This record gives sequence, structure tokens and C-alpha cells, in this order.
Amino acid sequence: MFIPHSEEETRTLLSELGLSSLEDLFAHIDPDLRKPPSGLPEPMSEEELRRFFGEVAGRNKPPVYFAGAGSYDRIIPSAVTYLTERGEFLTAYTPYQAEASQGTLQAIFEYQSLVCELTGMEVANASMYDGASALAEALLMARSLRVRGRKAVLSAGVNPLYRETVRTYLRESGDRIEEVILTREGTTDLEKTEDLLRGGEAYALVVQYPNFLGFIEPIGEIGEIARRYEVPFVVVADPVALALLRPPGEFGADIVVGEGQQLGIPMSFGGPYVGFFATKEKYVRKMPGRLVGLARDANGARAFTLVLQTREQHIRRERATSNICTNQNLLALANLIYLCLLGKKGLREVALQSLSKALYLKEKLGELGFEEVFEGNHLWEFPLRHRSAGQIWRSLLEKGFMLGVPLDRFYPSLRDVLLIAVTEKRTRREMEELLEALGGILD
Repeated sequence: MFIPHSEEETRTLLSELGLSSLEDLFAHIDPDLRKPPSGLPEPMSEEELRRFFGEVAGRNKPPVYFAGAGSYDRIIPSAVTYLTERGEFLTAYTPYQAEASQGTLQAIFEYQSLVCELTGMEVANASMYDGASALAEALLMARSLRVRGRKAVLSAGVNPLYRETVRTYLRESGDRIEEVILTREGTTDLEKTEDLLRGGEAYALVVQYPNFLGFIEPIGEIGEIARRYEVPFVVVADPVALALLRPPGEFGADIVVGEGQQLGIPMSFGGPYVGFFATKEKYVRKMPGRLVGLARDANGARAFTLVLQTREQHIRRERATSNICTNQNLLALANLIYLCLLGKKGLREVALQSLSKALYLKEKLGELGFEEVFEGNHLWEFPLRHRSAGQIWRSLLEKGFMLGVPLDRFYPSLRDVLLIAVTEKRTRREMEELLEALGGILD
């Protein structure tokens, strides 16, 4: 362990604090937590440490994922990793005199442009921390668009972890969060949605598209309800699904957010990820975070610049839209490179392959006794019930397969239900091996 202070400096520090020892400095910490760890090996050289941790890392073999729930195992083209690991990108941080870094600003501008194209919206910011915080920021923004109302209405089909993040953001605000139940189709109940919007107290209506259970929400009808009650309409969108589905902007969405992990970013045990955020141009001054614009310099040449800087580092605190004070620049760049490499046809092929493989696996699982829970239309993610789902899940995990995510953790009524997802990365051989292992467990 490297301690930067000399003994003399330590004595001076303790004297200034009126303490006699370092133990006194940490006396407020539970004694059990201050005990040195036991069972540590003898000190190692740098090379020995490198080999030791290499062996430990080698034992970390991930399962074959047939699960998603917001984080997906997709193919990442080698060029994405190679380009994002170049020194110009990997070590760069958007400078506070940002216009001196035209390359960084151009990359962000192109990223914003592709987010707008995907979502059908007019403006997008320079990325957020992740999809969950993007949704929470969207609700704060939606609240600023309505002068009355202290209630947010969220569909129960919105990712439960996103909903938990929203509760954390709004905990001290006094706002109410009310949830709309799901129908037999696994989608948001339209009648209940109207009931919760009556009275004019709601400042936001949120749905996910497709929703957490994988079903395609009727966002056209939901958007009409939001407009009828003059409530800002927020959509949490899957960026790969938008290669097949009409974008939320065509259905009158006021704010569209989502998670960009599927676009060239590994799962990485849950992060770091990157959230996208898009809205209508008329709301641009209410949007959190950074925004890069295109302008002309003194010589008339094209130039990129930060514009409408409403974040708290650039404006008086009471006028700031958010305390989001950075952007996930490197991960947004990975999104940009991924989308540019694949193009419209490539992204659509990713979506179609995922859908085709999901339908194949779903049929095979049906032959082994798995049953559908809802009647709605889905893409590559879907819930199935089996009376031995818990034991099947654990047994398959031991054999190197993760078959879905147990849903009773999020929805207590969905016992023995697994939320299964299939991406383009899964091969026919992997599915056959999964089915063979599953057959052995059931026998």
C-alpha cells in the first residue's frame, strides 16, 4: 500500500486535529470494519501479481445468455473496440474550453443526429449516465413543462429498476408516483391510464416501447390519451427495436429516452452504460445535460460548439435544468461507431435475426412444457411459465446457461415465470445445447 504522507507530516496533521494517533482519526468507524483482512497471501512482485489476477480472471467464465431485462449480450464489431481504445478518444475529456476540441464535438454532434433519426425526435443531448437516470431526468423536465400537478403516472411495464431510480429522484419532492396495471396482453391498460390522468394532477405519462416484458405497447393510442389530457408523454425506447418499429416521435412523444448499451457496449457487469435523451425543439431549453450545435467560424468554415448551456456549471444554479454535469462521451462514441458501421440495413438485420431466433427458441421451449403468460405481440424478449422454473434456472446456470430472469423478483404475481431474451449473437448450436441440457434436467 502506498501512503503519500511522511511520518512528520502525519504527526503535524494529527496535532492540528488534536489527536494523538491514526487510530483516533478513525475511531468513529466500527472496530470490526477496521480489522485488517485475514488470510492474505505473502507480498508478491509485480509479475507475480499479474499472473495471480490473470488466473483469477480466467476462472470468470460467463454463461451463455438467453436473458436481457435491460442488458443484452450482442455482437460488437471489432472496429468499435479498436477505435474507442485509440488514445485520442480513450484519454480525452471534453475540455472546459470545448471549442478547442472540434473532433470531440463533431463526434457528439453526429451521435445526437443519429439519436434523433432513431427516435423520430428533433433534438438530442450529448448522452446521459444511463437509461434509468435518463428517465428520471425526463420526469424532472416534464414537471417543468406543466405549472400544475405533482403526480407522475408510469406504466407497470416500465423497467422496475428504472422505476426505482425515479422514486429515488423524486423521494424528497413530495411528488406522487402512480402505476398503471398491465392487461392480459402484457401491455398498459388504456382505461386505467385515463382514470389516473383525470383531474389534471399528472405532469407526465411514461411507457416503455417494447415494455420490460417484451410486449409492444399501443403507444399511438397512449399518445392520444396523453394529448387529450395535455400531459407530457415520455417513452422509454429500445434502440434496436426502433429498427423495426415506428419511432415514438411519430406518435407525439414529448421526450424519448433509453439505454444505449446494445449499440456496441459490453454488459460489463452492469456498467458503465450510456443513456440517450431526445425531445421536441420547442422544449430544448428545458433539456438537461450538454448539447452540441453546428455553427460557422469567423472564416465561414463549419464549426462545432456547445450551445444552450443550461447545466449547473454554466448557469446560475436556480436557472439550471439539472445537476447532470458531464456526458458519457466515450460510450456515446461507441454508439456512434456501431451505428455508422451497421447502417440502417445492418441494424435492421440485427433486429430481424434476434426476432427469428427468439421465435425458434420459444417454439422449442413450448414443446418442453413452457407456457405463455400473456397474449400480446413481442420481439426477441418474452416471458414463459414453467412449474419448475426456479429449479430449472438454477440447474441450467450450473451448466453454463442463463435461461431468462426470474420475474417474481419484480412482479410477485409472476411466480415460476422467466423473462427470456434471444439476441443475434446466439447460435443454433448454443440453442441446441441449451435444449439438450434442459431436456436432461426435466427428465
